[in-house]
Amino acid sequence: MDLKSLIRDVPNFPKEGILFRDMSPLLQNPDAMAFVSRQLVKNVDLSQVDYFAGIESRGFILASHMAATHQKGFLPIRKAGKLPPPTKKVSYALEYGTAEIELPLGQGNIMIIDDVLATGGTLQAAIDLSILAGYKVESVAVLVNLTFLNKMKFKNEEVYSLVQY
Repeated sequence: MDLKSLIRDVPNFPKEGILFRDMSPLLQNPDAMAFVSRQLVKNVDLSQVDYFAGIESRGFILASHMAATHQKGFLPIRKAGKLPPPTKKVSYALEYGTAEIELPLGQGNIMIIDDVLATGGTLQAAIDLSILAGYKVESVAVLVNLTFLNKMKFKNEEVYSLVQY
């Protein structure tokens, strides 16, 4: 399936000089969503995954769809202050400042899902946070990897993605 044809380029959004990759057309296509949910776990032993953890906000969409498809739980990795306690929180650097994300305390094996891997700061923070909150990160995957912005690895391998720019 040609996923790139279902990802729209939006120049100068959310600010001047940024080329935003909009996955809304993909989300509107049930066949594409089913394909993504199957392909993102292609190399994963699902018997070792208890939860799909999605990074706010578009990662929520993919991870919750995957959780339903594969009959696993869903965990939200949210912006700080959005979840009731008890949670753990980490701060991380963005290209234009800092941010904080949080996750409910718990245990079990998770696969972290996000829509786009740019510089890797958010995904690395999500991995660190998951461990801090009591989870074991089995795998990570993203829909789109902006490979020109990062060389991120997880368990000494490139982060798995379905679309690369």
